[in-house]
Amino acid sequence: MLYIKALHIIFVVTWFAGLFYLVRLFVYHSEANEKAEPERSILTKHFQLAEKRLWYGITVPSAYGTILFGSWLLYELYGSNIPAWMYLKIAFVAGLLIYHLICGRIVSQLKNGIVKYSSMQMRFWNEVATIFLISIVFIVILRDTFSWLKGLAGLIAFSLVLVGAIRLYKRMRS
Repeated sequence: MLYIKALHIIFVVTWFAGLFYLVRLFVYHSEANEKAEPERSILTKHFQLAEKRLWYGITVPSAYGTILFGSWLLYELYGSNIPAWMYLKIAFVAGLLIYHLICGRIVSQLKNGIVKYSSMQMRFWNEVATIFLISIVFIVILRDTFSWLKGLAGLIAFSLVLVGAIRLYKRMRS
């Protein structure tokens, strides 16, 4: 069982690493789209290749590994007697999967030369994975002592701090 848990954690770490870096590439790709030629074409090709390699080489396999070993671990630990806190964790993981799928759609759009979002919008999008990570970790670690109301208040406060930090960064760059 410890091997299953170790593999689950390894895949979670690599999945988040892939998502964090992928969306950072989206930021740079969006900024490259604003450059003049030939710089735009050169950078765009580079980012398309980097996004493709990261998506198919790390991010997607890590998501599969996370789900596989997480499901296996869930079965081994609880069988059909799943505790209430685990349902909340699973809900956040489902949200993370939706985020993952939307990132995949953005990879496809960028591959086809469709840049729908500004670099600032992508900076905000990058923080969504952070919110999922923090939420899931706190649910798992504090499962027995967790106050849902305090947890929700903390999540909202953290999200507001992130939004404020991104806006401050934008002002500093201008």
